[in-house]
Amino acid sequence: MAPTLFDEKPELGDLIEIFRGSYQHWAVYVGDGFIVHLAPPSEVPGAGANSMMSVFSEKAMVKKEELWDVVGTNQWKINNSLDDEYKPRQAGVIVRDACAMVGGELPYCVFRGNCEHFANELRYGKAESRQVRKAGETVMYAGVAAAVGLGIVALAGALFGGGKKENKNT
Repeated sequence: MAPTLFDEKPELGDLIEIFRGSYQHWAVYVGDGFIVHLAPPSEVPGAGANSMMSVFSEKAMVKKEELWDVVGTNQWKINNSLDDEYKPRQAGVIVRDACAMVGGELPYCVFRGNCEHFANELRYGKAESRQVRKAGETVMYAGVAAAVGLGIVALAGALFGGGKKENKNT
């Protein structure tokens, strides 16, 4: 069951991670039950950035919406995990900057400028996406594993399959 504001109370400037199945959507808590987040302009208010079509968009809108409208039925949590790595900016500055961006349109790139980059930039001054980094590492490891597998197949073919003799009937 998803937490409620009574279970887990975000503080100003907290990062909110919303679990959308195969990816996470990120936002910044700005108080009174509202978040600011980066979402595709095609979304209607309250759609909650749940569309995978957002990865094909080149632009996104900065929106201020109620946390519950964006979360919907998904799980969510407060996730300030980069606090150990970077010093967070002051909460008032985070909220001021986030609210000043509402209504603005920003370039969107799933690899270099997604909602997690946006939220981390506001909290830490660093545009970083751990889910993009993690996906890149997964692809890299899968590529290495595939190359090793192909190498083993090629080696086995050279060792065991290269000695065929043609059967000639004369």
